[in-house]
Amino acid sequence: MLTTAFARVLGPGHIAQVSRVLASDPVVSCMVAARFEQVGMDETALGGQFWGVAGGREGLLFAGASMVPLAGTPGGMRPFSSMAARRGRRCATILGPADLVMPFWERLEPKWGPARDVRPDQPLMVCATDPVGPVDPGVRLVRPDELDTYFPAAVAMFTEEVGVDPRLGDGGVGYRARIDQLINGQRAYARFDGDQVVFKAEIGSLSQHVALIQGVWVHPDHRGRGVAAPGMAAMVRDIQHRLHRVPCLYVNNYNTAARRAYERVGFHQVGRFASILF
Repeated sequence: MLTTAFARVLGPGHIAQVSRVLASDPVVSCMVAARFEQVGMDETALGGQFWGVAGGREGLLFAGASMVPLAGTPGGMRPFSSMAARRGRRCATILGPADLVMPFWERLEPKWGPARDVRPDQPLMVCATDPVGPVDPGVRLVRPDELDTYFPAAVAMFTEEVGVDPRLGDGGVGYRARIDQLINGQRAYARFDGDQVVFKAEIGSLSQHVALIQGVWVHPDHRGRGVAAPGMAAMVRDIQHRLHRVPCLYVNNYNTAARRAYERVGFHQVGRFASILF
């Protein structure tokens, strides 16, 4: 039983077990699987490590810029919390299934101190069928030459959603590079009205089977006008027909307007995420 009591960093010899865990729930694992499918267990390319209990058979967690519990039981989060406490905080967020994140954080908080924000109830939703309702024909992929127009909307969305301006620290160089990467990868969508972004969203992670939608935002002047649902329907249709992936997203439980918009498109809840923000 001693092998089940400790979490350890996993290496190349554990690639088959890690792959099995990620494949067991493609929606939950999309954020991590998207990178793992490209680079395997290479820590530098991954930007993090896999931690496992009993070689990943009894628990698996990804530790990078985000810490993502991927498998285990609520009680089985203790070894991961102990390991994270010893190493100190190196991540900006903890996120993943709420039944794993919250017990993990409950044991870790006394060591790391309070978080900036705790979001314990975020419905995880998928749209496995063609979108329902009207599709906005004006929503399209953002062109590379539109970065300067699109970027302020991305900053506004991030600041509103996360509560921190993404330009802090480096003047926005890193965040701009990330948005530019998404645009050039044909993963950023928008509806423009002249030089104003009316609706925007991005595919934050793209695994072999799933596309995780992030950054959904409607310009404040256009909210309450039924813009979000047709915009999302256009994005969902493109993800399904061009990329052949299942669209998914997670949303704050208290954001009833967004949840209703997603439900009108055909999204339904398949799980519950939680996020700890630092």
